[in-house]
Amino acid sequence: MFIDSVKFSVSSGHGGAGAASFRREKHVIMGGPDGGDGGDGGDVYFIVDNNSHTLAAYKGKRSLKAKNGEPGMGKLMNGKKGESLNLVVPPGTAVYDDDSGELLCDLTEQGQKVLFLKGGKGGLGNVHFKNSVNQAPEYAQKGLPEESKNIRLELKLIADVGLVGFPNVGKSTLISTVSNAKPQIANYEFTTLTPKLGLVEVDEYSGFVMADIPGIIEGASDGRGLGLKFLQHIERTKVLLYMIDLANYRELNEQFFTLKSEVAKFSPELASRAYAIALTRLDACDDESKISAFISDLGLGDTKQDFKQNLDEFDITKPYFVMPISSATNENIKELKFNLLELIQKDKK
Repeated sequence: MFIDSVKFSVSSGHGGAGAASFRREKHVIMGGPDGGDGGDGGDVYFIVDNNSHTLAAYKGKRSLKAKNGEPGMGKLMNGKKGESLNLVVPPGTAVYDDDSGELLCDLTEQGQKVLFLKGGKGGLGNVHFKNSVNQAPEYAQKGLPEESKNIRLELKLIADVGLVGFPNVGKSTLISTVSNAKPQIANYEFTTLTPKLGLVEVDEYSGFVMADIPGIIEGASDGRGLGLKFLQHIERTKVLLYMIDLANYRELNEQFFTLKSEVAKFSPELASRAYAIALTRLDACDDESKISAFISDLGLGDTKQDFKQNLDEFDITKPYFVMPISSATNENIKELKFNLLELIQKDKK
């Protein structure tokens, strides 16, 4: 099951109390205080692990807590430190304060370990309070209390290219054609119900990660359909690839501008990223003249085949390329991969 958002409370451990103890041994007169210190409470850590892919391990959890520190004992024996709580999450997990909405930490790198909550410090035993005036202190410190927070974890997939399109326009077919991903493919809308990642190998030495999310419909940014829930998964992508269906009943302009508008409403910063356009299902298109008409309507010039910018003079407000493709016949698929790689590498510079 794909779980991408969970809420629960988390607490570090309470510090153990110091001991108020006195040495009591035969033939030892006036043994004096010998109370040990309490152990520190356990800390809370977030650890990023590539082998974790969802937040399902935290589904249904209401509260998680590190172990308390153990109290000190006589004979100067200190209490044991409480066991820390390690919360293992997949890369791309954002941790929010559920009360204020503040982003507390952003976990993106494999092996990253972040101290989230510090355990309470253990109290001092009475041996620390002995002095010339008070040689037999009968008190010790209590341990300091734990820290607690109500948190919300949100998983945002990390990919180089994010696919954006209406339902059933060929996103799943494309990612299954160019990568190792095996999404469900069927001839009806909303076949994709959960995001999918695929590794695209361009050549022997180069590749990139592509993300497929459920189809976006008009009003997705306001909560319609599945788009709003999963738009967050393309927030981290470097490049957007708008998938426009040549065989769809909607006009090409209508598809593109609706998608662009929904992305902009969801995140203006995301909408300002570098992007390209793939015109899908070329094999089912019976009027290729609408390709050049669409390119002309976008103000990209009058071209008969496709459009591509010069990377040295790249205008990020315009698509890097507009390319008709067919995943069924593999037409222009190789060119699509190379051009996307070029754009990704340009974006990294």
